[in-house]
Amino acid sequence: MTKPSATIAVIAALACAAGAYYWARGLGTFGRVSKAAQPILAAPASATNEATPASAPPTLSRTVEPGNISAPADASTPLHPGEVLEFAADVSQLSNVASLRLQVVDRRDFFGKNAWHLQAFARTENPLRMVFELDDQFDSYSDAATLSSLQYEMHLNERGEKQESIQRMTTTSTERATANVTQTRVVPGTRDPLGLMQYLRTVDWPKIHEVRGPVYDGHKLYNVTAKLDGPAQSITVPAGTFSASKIEIRVFDAGAELKDAHFALYLATDAARTPVLLESVMPFATARVALIKMKYN
Repeated sequence: MTKPSATIAVIAALACAAGAYYWARGLGTFGRVSKAAQPILAAPASATNEATPASAPPTLSRTVEPGNISAPADASTPLHPGEVLEFAADVSQLSNVASLRLQVVDRRDFFGKNAWHLQAFARTENPLRMVFELDDQFDSYSDAATLSSLQYEMHLNERGEKQESIQRMTTTSTERATANVTQTRVVPGTRDPLGLMQYLRTVDWPKIHEVRGPVYDGHKLYNVTAKLDGPAQSITVPAGTFSASKIEIRVFDAGAELKDAHFALYLATDAARTPVLLESVMPFATARVALIKMKYN
């Protein structure tokens, strides 16, 4: 894959907070997954028609350790059905190379579990679109209490080539997947990139300075640490000027931290804890994904 296409693929990943995990693969490409693909470190599961009840979540401590992966989201969740956040992505010296949209679609029953339906869309913009046309959609069904992943979908359309991946998460091998859905076995409490993004909004950062847990990006399972980096600061993006908390995101693969990538998420200190800016520094590019518009239905 050429550098421009790899760069835009990275932006698509950023759109759903997955940039860390795609880059972490160190491939310089956007790995495609078919319906039948099985991820590394995530074993295929056998199918039955039973869902496993969630275990009682532990109490959050100042730092949520890796073992506390079922730690609940803040009870006073800032998530609201109908929220739409629109972003513009700049890469190195190129401005507005992609438009990104995050949506909280609704809260619904998902095979007997109360779940958030989350979406992300990524689209390249001209003039870059003339050389790399990308229209990708990501869907997450995440547990309403913990935002752990129940199902993660990637609907990719790049240069006219379409790829579909629908993965039902299982921790017990006892759930039944429907037609065209692949079962993916993960450890309890695993979040997908969309669920992680929204989970970070639920954390009471002044009280809980660090959270940790497993994240599955559709290809591979990682451990992620998110840590408050200093006091709130003023951040200016096209949507306005916000008081925002800087959250440093670190990614670990098989216990080893990925040293060649740095990520920072800025969350507004208002009640919605709106993500206003995502920054990434990579060996081949620097990306800045900034909020340009907010809409609430």
